This record gives sequence, C-alpha cells and structure tokens, in this order.
Amino acid sequence: MDILLATLNAKYFHASLGLRCLYANLGDLQPRAAIREFITSHRPIDIAEQLLAEQPRIIGLGVYIWNVVETAQVVAIVKAVSPDTVIVLGGPEVSHEWERQPIVAQADYLLTGAADLAFARLCRQILAGSPPSSRVPHSDDIALDQLALPYAHYTQEDIANRLIYVEASRGCPFKCQFCLSSLDKTAVPFPLDAFLSSMADLHDRGVRHFKFVDRTFNLSAKTAVRILEFFLARLDDKLFLHFELVPDRLPDAIRALITQFPPGTLQFEIGIQTFNAEVQARIDRKQDDAQTETNLRWIREATHAHIHADLIVGLPGEDLASFAAGFDRLVAFDPHEVQIGILKRLRGTPIIAHTDAFALRFNPVPPYNVLATSVLSFADLQRLTRFARYWDLIANSGRFARTKLLLLGDAPFARFLRWSDWLHATTRQTHQIAFERLFDLLWRGLTEALDVQPDAARAALAADYQTSGLRGAPTFLFPEAAGATAKARPDRQARQAQHARAVSAVGDHASREKSPATPDSPRG
Repeated sequence: MDILLATLNAKYFHASLGLRCLYANLGDLQPRAAIREFITSHRPIDIAEQLLAEQPRIIGLGVYIWNVVETAQVVAIVKAVSPDTVIVLGGPEVSHEWERQPIVAQADYLLTGAADLAFARLCRQILAGSPPSSRVPHSDDIALDQLALPYAHYTQEDIANRLIYVEASRGCPFKCQFCLSSLDKTAVPFPLDAFLSSMADLHDRGVRHFKFVDRTFNLSAKTAVRILEFFLARLDDKLFLHFELVPDRLPDAIRALITQFPPGTLQFEIGIQTFNAEVQARIDRKQDDAQTETNLRWIREATHAHIHADLIVGLPGEDLASFAAGFDRLVAFDPHEVQIGILKRLRGTPIIAHTDAFALRFNPVPPYNVLATSVLSFADLQRLTRFARYWDLIANSGRFARTKLLLLGDAPFARFLRWSDWLHATTRQTHQIAFERLFDLLWRGLTEALDVQPDAARAALAADYQTSGLRGAPTFLFPEAAGATAKARPDRQARQAQHARAVSAVGDHASREKSPATPDSPRG
C-alpha cells in the first residue's frame, strides 16, 4: 500500500472512527490505502516493523492523549530505519501547542483539526511529487454535507468484535474550559437522512451496539426524536445505544420515547462535573442545576436507562468540602455509575488561564492530570485519585449492590473516603486486586474502619458473593479456611448486566429505600 492509516487504540475492542473518516474521503486513493490498528500494549518496535513491512510511502498516525508516548516511539523508529517514509500526524493531542512537541519535530507533516479532506489533498501532493512547503498545511473548515460517511468501512470483524462508534453531529456549542470542545464554534449535524441510511446499513450487517460520540445528542430535540424513533423501529433484545446528554435539556418528546426502551438498551452519559455554582461560572459551564436534578430523578425513576454520570476532581477553586457536597448530591439520585475524573490540562484548552490564580500544578507527561491546586494539596489529589479508582472497582462495577449500602451509610463521601484510605493503607495497591480478595477486604474494612456490625456486613457480603459467580471459601464466611485458594468462574457480562442482576436480587425499590438518600462522553 502507498498509504497506511494507523493508530494505537487503548484496547483491541476499540475501533478508530477517525481513521475510517479519513479513509472514506480518500476518493480515488482508496485502493492504494489501508487501515492498520494496534493497541498501546504492543511494543513500538513491533508496530514499526509491521508498518514498514508493507513498504508504504505515507503513514498517517492518529495521536491522542492515551497513545502519544508509544506513538512517538513508533515515529522515531520508523524515521531511524526508513527516513524516506513520510509520516503525517493528526489528532487532538498534536493539534494544539505542537511547536515544542518532539513527536511533531520528528514527523514530516502535521494536520491540525478535522483532516477528513486535508489528508487526501496532502497525500495527492506527496504522491505527485509536489509536496507543500509548509510542514503544517492549512486545514479548511469542513461542511459536513461534503464528506463521505465512514460506516461502510467497518469490517465484519469490527462488527463482530469491536465497539462501533458513530456521530450524528460534530462540535459543541458550550465552552466548558476543561474540554477541547470548548474550542468549537458550535455543534453541526450531519445530513440526517444520509446518517440514518448508514445506520440502517450497519444494522442490516449485524451491528447492535451503537456508541454515539456526539457531545450533545439531545441538543436538537427534533434530531434526537428521529434517531430514537429509528432505533425503536428496530428494537430487539440485543440493541444497545450509548448517548451523551446535555443534563438540563429533556423535552417531553424525548421523554416519551426513552420510556419505551426496555432494560439494557439505553445508556446515558451525563456530565455533571460540578454542582458548585461559583466554579461553574469560573470555567464557563452553563448548567441549570435544578433542572438537571429534576431530569436525573425522572430518568432514574421513570425509565430503564443506565445512567453514567461524571464528576471532575480538581477544578479551579473547588476544595474537598465542595467536591464532597457535590458527590453526595449526585449519589443521592442513585446513578448506576459515577465516573470520577481527575482534571486534565488537555493541550489547547482554556483551563490554563487559571493556572496562576489557583496554583494549578499539572503532570508534565500524559495524561496531564492535575497534581495540586490552591485548595487541594498533592496528598489530597492522591487520596481522591485512589478514591476514584476504588469507587470504580466497588460501586460502579454493580457487583456489590448490598455492600455498597453499608459502605455509604448516611454520609457517602466521608465513609467511602475513610474506607478508601484504610484500603490503601492496608494493601498499598490500587490495581491488580483479585475479585475474590475484594470480598475479604470489604469485610475487614466495614468492620474495622467503618464499625459496621459483623452480622450485617457478613449478610450483605454473602448475598453479593452469591450473585457474583464466585465459588470459593472467602475468609469472611469461613474464617477457618483463610488462605485456601478459591476458584473464580469468569464473568464476562457487561456492567449493565451486573446492575440488572443486582436490581433483580435486591429489588430496585428496596435498594433505594435503604440508600442514604433518594434518587444515577471526551472524549475530552
């Protein structure tokens, strides 16, 4: 192939929508091009070998925050052994503040921003022997109705084994300073008829899991309604749809449709980020908190949608007490998952304007996470990072429905932080904690750190253990068998299935009655 389009995905089951957009718009160059996807755990030298084995004249690489370190090594190796191979970079990690990035210095060309058409134009110039003089050729704004859609270029292997990403619109009208989408002028829709025709083709080819990457799926109620109606007409027990919702916009027309989807079909990613009004104003986040709460409560109580809600730690001026209050406020709505993200200084984002005023100190290497602020010390941020990891392991997994109630009690943040501190002091681990071992650690933490009565802790853990699929002799149930090796049965069900089993076992209503409170994208 003359042209190879490549990237390093975080995991095998991810499929790059960006590469397929570039490939779809190569026009007459398509027969001379191919897509090659790798994962970040592959050795850069092996990736370079595989790419060069095809003797391409041009290699286009998609660069993101999660793969820039490994991709830089691939570029360095390729240029060392095959300096005439032309390297073209693109992607959000190299589209801003690129002047001092070593990976850009080693490559031949850089395309910033949307490169759907610019990449094809650059390839034609290079292959014709008349390359542009600038290493960073200009990328024009793109009218989406001029683009060829990428969905035909998902292969049957992709459909069988990978997430299928789709986009009904690009951009975002909001200006949240932590997000790269704050640089967009607005959200622009793809022509809806053509988009739905492509969705019908994907569905006919067997796709049942559609992950929408739109920042603001429900921004246009009319468009959202047509898309939901499209999928309702194709509803079956395998369909799964992921949408990112603007939290304070949920008109009646959308409500009427989402109530018709059965359990396990809809997942809503809802970015709350912070409930602190002063912080919201500081970072240009416009959000009606009262309406957001109304919508969250309604989705949780009136629909079967799985709610994945987001909060961010480390926003300028938000201290531990403020974050704790926001966390408790969100947990009160009983979302299925609360994703706790640590603020990152993504290249190009306006959040940097607060660096001096709020003493923001960021990790100088990916993922550029905040290390300290004027109101959160480095030690505080480390504690909260562990809190986020343990929360994902316990609460978000859906495997500890009954135990979670005892963990959170009537002070969710304070109690879980106490248990998180205890767990780290006990294990000095945040990863590679075996599932079986978690039960015994929860038993010890509940009874030692949180003063939960042993009988109550044992009953909750035993019930969760019974629905977990494990078959062993955990210490909390059989102290005399401590040290015995328990055999776990692999459970490859999605988190939604875990939550569904938990609800079935406990009873959703009963679960909420026992809860300490009432009623659960970035890209970027």
